[in-house]
Amino acid sequence: MNIAFFLLPKQEVVCVTADATLRQTLERMEYHRYTAVPILDDQGGYAGTITEGDLLWFLKNQPGVSFEQTNKYRLMDVPRRISNKAVQIDAKMEDLISLAKVQNFVPVIDDMNRFIGIVRRSDIIDYCAGAMLEHSRGDKEAAAAVPKQLET
Repeated sequence: MNIAFFLLPKQEVVCVTADATLRQTLERMEYHRYTAVPILDDQGGYAGTITEGDLLWFLKNQPGVSFEQTNKYRLMDVPRRISNKAVQIDAKMEDLISLAKVQNFVPVIDDMNRFIGIVRRSDIIDYCAGAMLEHSRGDKEAAAAVPKQLET
């Protein structure tokens, strides 16, 4: 299976840039109701993923910072606790599934490290569930055909 089959293209993905402020990032995540979003560099490359947890831990460890002051901090100042990995568009399905086990989405890049979209874990699970259902139906049809073959 080709990864491109699952790709949500860059134009449809909510992203932030590394020079965005904490406030911009928080408001964007709240508006879209996302817990994590990709970070892009100024060349359009994938620079990482920022999560709600990263933002909360940063705010917790900055004494005296209020929400009103979050426009003074840049996203590049926020340490990320987890490094979400990206896959190349021609990666194997096994690589995609391996990353999707531990990431809500898997960023996809081209051969020049430019961000081209994401694959959502939910889409992979839906595909696998459909494949399992189809396989299960095939087993039932095969089992139903066995007695007919014995009669002839």
